[in-house]
Formats: sequence, C-alpha cells, structure tokens
Amino acid sequence: MSLLQIGQPAPDFKLPASTGKSISLSQFAGKKVVLFFYPQDMTPTCTAEACEFRDGIGKFRRHGAVVLGISPDPVNRHLKFAEQYGLPYPLLADEELEACKLYDVWKLKKLYGREYMGVQRSTFLIDREGKLAREWRNVRIKGHVEAVLAAVKGLE
Repeated sequence: MSLLQIGQPAPDFKLPASTGKSISLSQFAGKKVVLFFYPQDMTPTCTAEACEFRDGIGKFRRHGAVVLGISPDPVNRHLKFAEQYGLPYPLLADEELEACKLYDVWKLKKLYGREYMGVQRSTFLIDREGKLAREWRNVRIKGHVEAVLAAVKGLE
C-alpha cells in the first residue's frame, strides 16, 4: 500500500451512506471535501466530534466544502446516530474497511494494556481538484473543527 501524500490525488471509494444511496468521493469533483474517520457511532468522543462538525456545517458550506463522516458501523446504526444528534451530512458505512485501509487509518490501538485493531481518528481535506490538501491524524477534538475550517478557508 502506498502512503498518502499531500498534493497527490485522494483515493476514491464508493460506500453506502445514511442518505440511502452509495456515495463516492469522485462525485464531489470541483468541491472541497472534509473526510473525517471516526471509530464508532454513539460513543462519547465520536459523538462530540460529529456534533462539532454539525455545529460548523454552515461555515463549511459557505466556503464550498462538503463534510463526510466514515466509520465501520453499518448504515442502520448511522441512521440512528444521525437522527439522534441531528447530523446534517452523510455518514458512510465502511464495514469492509475499504476506505479505512486506503487512507491508512485502520491501526493497532491500545487501551488499558489491551491491543486491538481500530480506526485512528483522522481527518482529510481534499481540494477542488481531488488532491489531498491536508491531513490530521490521531485527532484530539478540542479545536480540531476550527483548524479544519481554517484550512478549508485557506484553499480559496
């Protein structure tokens, strides 16, 4: 697997979404895309992150950016999550880990001395030409959405 590089084309994928349709990255050609990977619906940190993107969606849209969330959860769980928290952007179900592996976010993690495979919380900004403009890995929530929005504005 090749490593992602800033300035290179972002890997395309097609996944089922909470919208009821499949979504591919290539369908957003000509738009900026904020792609955030998170471990699991309905968990405290993932909920906080999703709600921060929700609260900033108007600003992202004003600057021509589409927001997409991706986790390994199935579509029916995404639907419940989106409904419960009023999430106004698609959540993509990556049950086969296709996009997670393309973006190299499926990692060995440790929690309380236990090792397991899981999604490393990460965000990618893709420019209007479909190239990777920025990446944030192992994200901490505080200030993250503001940093992503600043990067979106910087692409204008």
